[in-house]
Amino acid sequence: MAKRTAAVKWKGGLFDGAGTIDSSGSGALGELPVTWAARAESSDGKTSPEELIAAAHASCFAMAFSLLLAEAGTPPEELDVQATVTFIPGTGITKSELDVDGRVIALSEEAFLAKAEQAKANCPVSQALKGLEITLTAKLASNTPTSPA
Repeated sequence: MAKRTAAVKWKGGLFDGAGTIDSSGSGALGELPVTWAARAESSDGKTSPEELIAAAHASCFAMAFSLLLAEAGTPPEELDVQATVTFIPGTGITKSELDVDGRVIALSEEAFLAKAEQAKANCPVSQALKGLEITLTAKLASNTPTSPA
């Protein structure tokens, strides 16, 4: 079992206040400013819960997808994953869109897409986000060996 932590300080009201993610258990995040405006309007160098969820979803999906590909005997050379999380003020978080470009040697596009769908459905962050619409766009960039640079 693993437990992860993060700590936030918030001052003021929702619309005129501001907060800081002061720490994470690993120390990897450092201080990150958060505001309502960064969440609902323009980030202006600040973060939001949705940006952090997007980072979590992209990294979790990449791990799950790489595991499935390796188990099939075709580990990826590279997976470029982006997640976009949609927040609608007054409604909440409604969607997470996963977009992956992958380079995998000797794998058909059909097998690549099937493994990507399996990773989308089964990564732990996708499981945590089950109430949301989760979409996937997957593109196999190359299935032939690349020559060394």
